[in-house]
Amino acid sequence: MSLRVQIKDDIKVAMKAKDIEKRNALRLLDSTMKQIEIDERRELSDEDVISIIMKQIKQRDDAASQYKDASREDLMQKELDEIAYYEPYLPAQLSDDELQTAISAIITEVGAQNMKDMGKVMGSAKAKLGSSADGKRINECVKALLA
Repeated sequence: MSLRVQIKDDIKVAMKAKDIEKRNALRLLDSTMKQIEIDERRELSDEDVISIIMKQIKQRDDAASQYKDASREDLMQKELDEIAYYEPYLPAQLSDDELQTAISAIITEVGAQNMKDMGKVMGSAKAKLGSSADGKRINECVKALLA
């Protein structure tokens, strides 16, 4: 079953369970996917859906941090709940140790020596690790290893 069909089925389950927050979060995700399909006139693959979900999670995370800074705990919690609804659709994330090992191998592979080579490492890491690690985590790990 494709990821897109799974999300549609989960919307139906949330509707039957009267889980309004989950239903609304998944509907928002579904409408984002529909909009992209209409704009680009193509069917979305599972990789496309995963990248859309990751983008939505990043937006929710940014909004939650802004709400936290503004002392709006209620709105921050709503954004964090939406992130929790989206995360099960992502592939398993690498642990910190696995990420560090993978980044170390990539640094050796591209021959990076210092922070000037960070762009090469980041490009290669994003290509190889894909959706198994968040870009922010990759960036922090690369900085730590190159410093």
